[in-house]
Amino acid sequence: MYALVDGNNFYVSCERAFRPALNRCPVVVLSNNDGCAIARSNEAKDLGIKMGAPYFQIKHLEITKGLVALSANFALYGDMSERMMSLAAGLGPEQEIYSIDESFITLDGVRNVTRRAWAIRDRIARGVGIPCGIGIGKTKTLAKLANAIAKDAERKPGSYPGHLARVCNLEEISRSELQTILEQTHVGAVWGIGKRISNQLNEAGIANVWQLTQADLGTIRRRWSVVLERTVRELRGESCIALEDAPPPKKMIACTRSFGHPVEDLGPLIEAVSEYGSRAAEKLRRQRGLAGQVQVFAHTSPFRPGPRYSRSIIVPLLRPTADTALIVRSAVDGLKRIYEDGYQLIKAGVILLDISDGTIQQCELDMGEASKDRSALYGALDKINMRYGRGTLHLASTGVEPVNARWEMRQERRTPRYTTNIEEIPVVRC
Repeated sequence: MYALVDGNNFYVSCERAFRPALNRCPVVVLSNNDGCAIARSNEAKDLGIKMGAPYFQIKHLEITKGLVALSANFALYGDMSERMMSLAAGLGPEQEIYSIDESFITLDGVRNVTRRAWAIRDRIARGVGIPCGIGIGKTKTLAKLANAIAKDAERKPGSYPGHLARVCNLEEISRSELQTILEQTHVGAVWGIGKRISNQLNEAGIANVWQLTQADLGTIRRRWSVVLERTVRELRGESCIALEDAPPPKKMIACTRSFGHPVEDLGPLIEAVSEYGSRAAEKLRRQRGLAGQVQVFAHTSPFRPGPRYSRSIIVPLLRPTADTALIVRSAVDGLKRIYEDGYQLIKAGVILLDISDGTIQQCELDMGEASKDRSALYGALDKINMRYGRGTLHLASTGVEPVNARWEMRQERRTPRYTTNIEEIPVVRC
């Protein structure tokens, strides 16, 4: 059996953990540069705010409905996620962290599963301040579905039986009740079924999850795919998706950002690309990989008046590397080749391509500086930045004060990084 532990409205819940005054208020968290809503409280959802709604379209609700809009605080969310996952791991012997707010946990050998799930949920709420939904089922797909039922049963009373709210164990309900629940669950609620496939299933007379479980597997495979067939098997209780102990290494690593203000000069653009290249190299080392090519791009906004510009270039590396200096140098060289005066650039990025396993060594003649092993140097740099904060040590081409640079993202509504910055820890006065 599997359990899926999922933080409710995770970004908003992280903010509320340190600002209780936000409880019962409509709250949204905005994307980079305060562009659009990427997280919504239940109260904000009740106002009709859709995921991805542009901020300028919902700004008036701050006056009329008391909406609170906050800039994304990813340093806080990442740290709170680690704390939540460490407590969630106590539910079972193995854990797969699926996303920043979700983790699958195996329940082999666990007794009194539902009671233990309630205890873990309470432990997370008291220890971290994050409310969770927990779904339990024979397969990962059923656990994911049970989690959605647990959330809807709590947020929308009457949509599902009340005893399934917050913690939903599909293995403890009768077959007749399970059929009733699956009949009232739209097929689009199933993990991995998007809008297009959902519409196609509806046209074929499959509107709810129960009907999908009764569909002929051969027809599902012929008309759609083996992936959907696997999903149907999972819904029938046949485990087809194994737990991943660690996420597979990425075949491409990108670090791209929109600027807080348009950039026209080459100097600030080099600083931005140097920062993005450094972050991409850090991610590359984290998965113990080596990059064979570096792609750099820059473009203007499609929504602003004025001349348009969009160019990119791929720079091959002499040999696969995770060396920050070499990666940044290649990105900057590529940027200089595509840069043109007279454009208000709004976004740039660095993408690492042709990623290979760092444990596989390519033997060749000594190529000078490119062949030097500086893994110990960058390992120390990563540890220092992890302990004292991103950007504590950085390449000089990033600029003397990159945090205050013109190209940095707008985060006018960001709350303090309560758990990761010593200068921003909350102060309690009696």
